[in-house]
Amino acid sequence: MSTAPADHGVDRRAFLARTATLAAASAVGAAVGLPAVASAADVGRTSPPAGRYNPALNVPSAYVTPRPEAVADPTELTVAEAAWLIRAGKLTPEKLVEAYLARIATYDLTYQAFNLVLADTAVKAARALAKKPHRGALHGIPLAIKDNYYTAGVPTTANSYLFADFRPPFDATAVARLVDGGGAIVLGKTQMGPLATTRATTPSGVVTTVNAWTPTNVRTDPGGSSTGTATAVAGRLAASGTGTQTGGSITAPSNAQNLTGLKPTMGRVSLHGIIPLSYTRDHPGPLARDAKDAAIMLTAMAGADPADPRTQGLPEVPKLIDAASPTYQGGRLKLRWKTRIGVLPGFTAGTSETALARQAYLAKLAAIPGATVVDVPLPDEWDLLTGTAFNNVRLPERSEPFLPYLRTDLRGFGVSVTGWLQGALLGGNEFITGQRAKLLLMERVLDQLFDSCDVVVQTSPVPFDILGLPEIAFPIGFTADGVPIGTILGGLPYGEDRLLSVTAAYQAVTDWHRRRPANPPATPAARGTAPASLRLTAEEVAHLSQ
Repeated sequence: MSTAPADHGVDRRAFLARTATLAAASAVGAAVGLPAVASAADVGRTSPPAGRYNPALNVPSAYVTPRPEAVADPTELTVAEAAWLIRAGKLTPEKLVEAYLARIATYDLTYQAFNLVLADTAVKAARALAKKPHRGALHGIPLAIKDNYYTAGVPTTANSYLFADFRPPFDATAVARLVDGGGAIVLGKTQMGPLATTRATTPSGVVTTVNAWTPTNVRTDPGGSSTGTATAVAGRLAASGTGTQTGGSITAPSNAQNLTGLKPTMGRVSLHGIIPLSYTRDHPGPLARDAKDAAIMLTAMAGADPADPRTQGLPEVPKLIDAASPTYQGGRLKLRWKTRIGVLPGFTAGTSETALARQAYLAKLAAIPGATVVDVPLPDEWDLLTGTAFNNVRLPERSEPFLPYLRTDLRGFGVSVTGWLQGALLGGNEFITGQRAKLLLMERVLDQLFDSCDVVVQTSPVPFDILGLPEIAFPIGFTADGVPIGTILGGLPYGEDRLLSVTAAYQAVTDWHRRRPANPPATPAARGTAPASLRLTAEEVAHLSQ
């Protein structure tokens, strides 16, 4: 018998109170608790006790018997499949790492997913793990780490001028939990939008990373700012990876590249050791190939951290890996928990490829026993409360930790400087009004939207990013040109288990998530000059910034 999700009727009011506290904290400068911007300030600091063995990664449901085609090519394996083979002694971590490094050597000059590959370190780690006790589903699994996560002694640049020479002395809490607590292996650091803003570019705006599904067309949006991680996982250069989301930076690249990306509830994963963008909106999370892999990754990353007050006092992390395991009764698939899936007005309207994919997706969900698709209204004043004016109150949170740089040398921000200046110049009255609007939006979402549903479709990640509510992105089809079409589901506070259960059931009756892009051309142009030197202007960056 499955354990029911937490009673979110209790959590709603508690989460609203936490949101108000975070808003107040950000207004009085609590951002000083964020990881220091200057490397000199980090000298002598040590990592918190975040890397202890996590027994939740060694549950039976974390291991999946691999498909024959995946056994033939280890880079095709999901994390859960690779974990099955490694535990059974049929695949070594070293062989798996070597398979990914071979693809990186062959194709990453085209993809430009990584800005740093730790080949020697990864091989040494894999050999060492072969001699250690099995630690669970991430034991020996090669990961791609977004380059705003601290990695001890390894450059952490956030693709920016400001951090070009920064080598942190400790791992981010999330990295420590993946590596020390889970036994994962860091393959390298991935390209990203400078300081987590746009799609991956150089600090001067030159586009680097392409969409793995259209590697010869640089103009196809690969999603940002966790672009490199998405391209690495989609292009089979890593088994899974990490991203951060402030305004769609996990869900957008996941949708663009046929992945399953999970943005957890604010505070579910520690932000300690991650270069900040917004104190109340930054969310670390995984980009993976399916719901099970996303659950394995989040299980490793999540939990309270004494170094991050946003993680304190939260409900216990649920059994995410079990939640992401399809449930059957009498041989027939059913939802693990009866779930009302809310559909916003206009979600399926029209005859576009996206609209048709959405219609088919909802029909497929509705056919699964336990699922009820219901129409839900938009909360009062939705367009106003989620519009640009109120969304821009995030900008002072972005600028505050970087004020010393804004006062001395604007060139350090490269082409994205406009957004940082906007944040520094926004008035205090506007900021406070925006925080009040955020609390009003939260009340209306909890009381008006979730009164009639348990999860809700999203047409934009921004409202739930503002509120810190969890979201999951996953594929539902392709365009006629072979570009992925994805969707997003949003959930109640701490309701990642419910989101995973719905996604896992949908993926049990579809195969979109199992499709992989063709290999890119074998003779790419040199890194730094390809592809075609597309450059984003300052105006474009200001418009696209997360």
